[in-house]
Amino acid sequence: MAGTFSGTTETDGDWITLLPDVILSHPQMGENIGASARAMKNCGLSNLHLVAPRDGWPNPAADAMASGGLDLLETACLHDTTRDAAAPFTLIAATTARRRGMAKETLSPRDAAQRLIEHARQGGRTALLFGAERSGLDNDEVALADIVVTVPLNPAFSSLNLAQAVLLMGWECRMVAMMHTAEETVPPWPAAASQDKQFFFDTLEKALADGGFFGTPDMQPVVMRNIKAMLTRADLTEQDVNTLHGIVKALKRIGNASK
Repeated sequence: MAGTFSGTTETDGDWITLLPDVILSHPQMGENIGASARAMKNCGLSNLHLVAPRDGWPNPAADAMASGGLDLLETACLHDTTRDAAAPFTLIAATTARRRGMAKETLSPRDAAQRLIEHARQGGRTALLFGAERSGLDNDEVALADIVVTVPLNPAFSSLNLAQAVLLMGWECRMVAMMHTAEETVPPWPAAASQDKQFFFDTLEKALADGGFFGTPDMQPVVMRNIKAMLTRADLTEQDVNTLHGIVKALKRIGNASK
């Protein structure tokens, strides 16, 4: 079946470049990857990233479900870890149906789309992050994101399949992007990429562990997730990250001098 709705033919304007990339973390079934690519194509999203698909890649089952989105499967980027996939992006929105024990900004799909498109207009690189069909995103994956997106659906049945979630977020981003021109204004300092933030977090974690900050090893992952969430809410720029690196180095020098 071609589908219930028939769309009009249109020539997308420069606003199409404002749309986010899509990261599917540990997708399970090839059919769901293909259906997600089709949903992306419906909304004009063109960059797909796959993190360790369970059934391997490429997958003929995905091709059969992609319909007009086959080209997105052919150009999809394959990654070993979610952290690798997230590395170049400066604003990442993680979709999850569950409340998490971390202080991250939680937005509706519409508000999240507004943030993503505005960030892209300022020269940032944005991505939507989706988890595996059965289990969704784990806490460490959510910690990579800058904002969390939840959908206010029927509380008695709020679960969406992967392609539905991609279509919902893709549609909201498309609607916001269509209202903007692609005349981007470059911010005074570029936003920090995920890989730069994660490198700083690793450096900070080691420095805190060396200084005995965590108390017990069991507390370290939980405390670090909270610290990451706190710093992520500040929308760190490249300059911010460089400054934070300098602060950590200065504190280490002070600590070494006092020994």
